[in-house]
Amino acid sequence: MKRGVVVMAYGTPASREDVLDYYTDIRRGRRPTEEQLADLVRRYDAIGGLSPLREHTEHQRDRIAAALGGDFVVEIGLKHADPRIEDAVARLAMNGAERITGLVLAPHYSSMSIGDYLERAGRMAEAHDVGFSGVESWATEPAFVDFLATDIRTRLAAMPDSTTVVFTAHSLPERILTEGDPYPEEVAATAKAVAAAARLADDRWSVAWQSAGRTPEPWIGPDILTVIDRLAGSGRGGVLVCPCGFVADHLEVLYDVDIEARRRADAAGIEFERTASVNDDGAVMAALAELIRRS
Repeated sequence: MKRGVVVMAYGTPASREDVLDYYTDIRRGRRPTEEQLADLVRRYDAIGGLSPLREHTEHQRDRIAAALGGDFVVEIGLKHADPRIEDAVARLAMNGAERITGLVLAPHYSSMSIGDYLERAGRMAEAHDVGFSGVESWATEPAFVDFLATDIRTRLAAMPDSTTVVFTAHSLPERILTEGDPYPEEVAATAKAVAAAARLADDRWSVAWQSAGRTPEPWIGPDILTVIDRLAGSGRGGVLVCPCGFVADHLEVLYDVDIEARRRADAAGIEFERTASVNDDGAVMAALAELIRRS
């Protein structure tokens, strides 16, 4: 039988009518306040009305499927929107897959993110008596590192010599630091590998965090906005943000970086740029397909 693959991502609303249900799902069933909902809609409006994440995820799935070939059947499974992770696994099982591999379209392992995706997929596969394996991390996958390093070198050539590269990823609650979660080390490994490939001096790059949740508990820092202020205060002429924790253009990149971080850099008087997102880059998608094939 053909081997099943579930390619997993966070998900995004399919229409404006879906935003409330989507936000409620993210909040684990707690309906957002009118103010919270209005703020999310405002940010979607600022990037054109909705996030393009769904379209990018479909293109990524198609590229991975093409690289794997006809012996594999590839389904999308989303965490907070349809088609859900469990539904994708169930479809593969009911269509005859005797083994399923899961891959999350995010490079850095955390028990709160990739670990949760793989656990959900694995439970559903077990319920259908189907073998399951998962790709836990691709933080230093050479094609991914090369994609970012090449873009960094190109963009730095047009920026001030004193530009600093800041690698960012989605912040998570600080409690993961005491739980031994490898997420910060995973992000640091990507940053270090890309910095080496791009031939960046040690004082010309750093790691920051972004898009922290609006909850009372502390989240990992420093935040990218704070780092931009510090760079401006130290006399740096530019900042190149490399959102290496994200592999597609979506709200956290198109708003939090392209609008919010750029606005902060403009106010601070330093030049701003960011690296391209992977989206459905052929070399990176082929590399992910190979990880699936070997899993």
